[in-house]
Amino acid sequence: MSNVLSMNALGALDTGEELRIPECAPGIGKVILSPASADIIPGVVVKPYPIWPDDRGYFLEVARLGEGLVQEFPPATTQISAALNYPGIIKAFHYHKFQTDFWVPSAGLLQVVLVDLRADSPAHGAKNTLYVGALRPWQILIPPGVAHGYKVIGEHPSVLVYVTNRQYNPSDEGRIPYDHPGISYDWELQHK
Repeated sequence: MSNVLSMNALGALDTGEELRIPECAPGIGKVILSPASADIIPGVVVKPYPIWPDDRGYFLEVARLGEGLVQEFPPATTQISAALNYPGIIKAFHYHKFQTDFWVPSAGLLQVVLVDLRADSPAHGAKNTLYVGALRPWQILIPPGVAHGYKVIGEHPSVLVYVTNRQYNPSDEGRIPYDHPGISYDWELQHK
């Protein structure tokens, strides 16, 4: 199996940027404990978002087009979606050649995994793990060429609201098995 990812085989235009599955050390990579961490993969942006709780529940604002991390997203092609996920499921990995994702985990808790596939990136092969959701309300901007996936942790379902700068196009999306030996991500419980 080749570690060079060919989006052309899926019908996408060639941007000239080569994506390659790295040969990573086994484990979970760098755990990101702060949005200002120096270990965050270049181009990924993490920012806390406010939650306004009261006796009826809580309110959170996902995004305002033209502002914040989605300020460059074109209104004509921006898509907003949501995924309800049951405890313990793993959805990984996928990547895009063109699309930027903006994730807002709004309920439950996710173990988010990011892997830099960009062959020319100084961080090629870097793995980040972020624990985000109700206990850590962070939004995540994921650029093209960074593989992403997650596992729902805890006993409750999660909700992931995500905004993309392009409408869904299956020819722009590539998939890598969650247990790919090159990425070598350890999805098991980390006994610390």
